[in-house]
Amino acid sequence: MAEGRSLTYTQLAELADRTARRLAACGVGVGDRVAVLLPPGVDFAATLHALIRLGAVLVPVNTRLSADERAWVIEDSGTFLVLDQPVEGDEADVELLLEIDPDAPHCVIYTSGTTARPKPVVLTYANHLASARASAAHLGVEPDDVWLGVLPLFHVGGLQVLLRSAIYGTTAVIEPGFDVDRVRALLEGGQVTLASFVPTMVQRLREAGWASAPRLRAALIGGGPVPGELLAWAAERGLPLLATYGMTETASQIVTAVGPGSGARPLPGVELTTAPDGELLVRGPMVAAGALAGDGWLHTGDRGHVDDQGFVHVEGRIDDTIITGGENVAAAEVEAALLSHPAVRDAGVVGRPDPEWGQIVVAYVVADGVSDTALLAHARERLAGYKLPKEIQRRAELPRNAAGKLVRRRLK
Repeated sequence: MAEGRSLTYTQLAELADRTARRLAACGVGVGDRVAVLLPPGVDFAATLHALIRLGAVLVPVNTRLSADERAWVIEDSGTFLVLDQPVEGDEADVELLLEIDPDAPHCVIYTSGTTARPKPVVLTYANHLASARASAAHLGVEPDDVWLGVLPLFHVGGLQVLLRSAIYGTTAVIEPGFDVDRVRALLEGGQVTLASFVPTMVQRLREAGWASAPRLRAALIGGGPVPGELLAWAAERGLPLLATYGMTETASQIVTAVGPGSGARPLPGVELTTAPDGELLVRGPMVAAGALAGDGWLHTGDRGHVDDQGFVHVEGRIDDTIITGGENVAAAEVEAALLSHPAVRDAGVVGRPDPEWGQIVVAYVVADGVSDTALLAHARERLAGYKLPKEIQRRAELPRNAAGKLVRRRLK
């Protein structure tokens, strides 16, 4: 379901076949990369499945990039054809693939770009299938499931809503964007059983008065640190928010809470360990082969640990460590302490060079009705003294990308 249109999978398959033949008439064949800038909707879904029938490779391009940034992604990916509108015209008389090579490239997704340049990640159908199976083993699959998709389809979390629903044979509702009033109505009207959000979306739903979701079995919330206070709010109201952790290189989620307000464990099929420096290492069939290091593990770049109950704790990016007065401070830990205050809607923490301390901790917050003194007192109850911000900057909003991740370089 999208754009007010509802298609069965049989109808979608017919549309995908027509689209595939039109793409073939444009010269698209096995292995060709097709950059897609279509908005979320039926035409995107048809193109997604059409490329599979041709053995071609999807390159979903972030439509929010500038013209120069889009051009760089298109050139870097080796794109054969760019689609910014549904393909029309003649249909080539070609044999469409009846079987999928599970290990052939399925898509090239560019990471969300918290650094200067995004990097390409090549995922196979086998990666997507393993991810779908792992998610199903954790969340279950019901015949009447309806998965709400409001995340961008050029990011893996949004794309997986379409792919998993097709693999399961269940319904996907794809929204053109995040309209808080419409999403709240869908949830409270009992039209959704599964959903995927980033924390800022849930915060906006909370502010809009979201109070119930009679059919919702699980709402995955990830893409960045999830405030514990937000999870507690949801648990008190019986809203099944499940904190989740994953990345493009793992075809989306790999660690998800076992229940509302509880700890998170690796999904079935995911192997997770920690390196001596505390970096989280991952491997499994959902991990992109090209992302594995020489030791056979994906080095996530995230610091964390696994406790004695098997729960995974993600403590932030290793390269976001602030060294102040010889002490290491994880930016994400300070952000979590600030976000636990009910008046704080968003927070970002960076290190600023300082001649005395080496670096000082600087916090950028979006908050009303609370003073800096009160915020520091709140944080002091949760953090060692050397971790406290030495400076607090107020902002109307913080720079986040389409996946909801904080763009720290823009704070710095």
